[in-house]
Amino acid sequence: MKEYFEVGQVVNTFGIKGEVKVKPFTDEPTRFDEFRKVFVEQGANLNEFEIENVKYHKNVVLVKFKGIEDINKAETLRGAFIKIHRKDAKKLDKDTYFIADLLGLEVYTDENLLLGRVDDIYETRSNDVYVIKDKLGKQVLLPGTKEVIKQVDFKNEKIIVHIIKGLID
Repeated sequence: MKEYFEVGQVVNTFGIKGEVKVKPFTDEPTRFDEFRKVFVEQGANLNEFEIENVKYHKNVVLVKFKGIEDINKAETLRGAFIKIHRKDAKKLDKDTYFIADLLGLEVYTDENLLLGRVDDIYETRSNDVYVIKDKLGKQVLLPGTKEVIKQVDFKNEKIIVHIIKGLID
C-alpha cells in the first residue's frame, strides 16, 4: 500500500505573492482546509511544506506555502504533486478503498480466471468503474458494485470479481 497519497497538482501561480493554483484530486477539495503540512513532490524530491492559507477559486484551490513569498519561487512548484501521508488521509468506511491502493492489483474471476490488472478507476454518479487491462492491452470495464466486486485482498494483491451474464463478451 502506498505511504503517500496525491491530493493535487500545482498547475500555475496565482498573483505575485507566492500563491499557487492546485488542481485537487480529492473527492472533497475543502479537505485542503484541514491540511497543515503537505509534501510537494518534484521529480525524485519529496519536501514538506507548511500551508499558510487556502482559498477556493472556480475549480482550483489557491494555496500559500510558508517560505514561498514571490511569484518566482512559486513558479518552481509548477507541475509538482501535492501529497499527504497515509496517516493524515480521511478514514474510509468499511468496503471502501483508496483508488491508489487498488491500481495495479490483479483481477480474477470467482472461477479463478485472470482478467488482468486494475489500470484505472473512473468515478460516476452511480458507482465506480474499474478499468481492467490484460497483458495484450485489452480493456474490460467492470462496475464497482457489491454484485461484481466480491473480495479485495491486499495481502495477495488481488481482487476477486463475479462476472454477471452479459458483462463481458
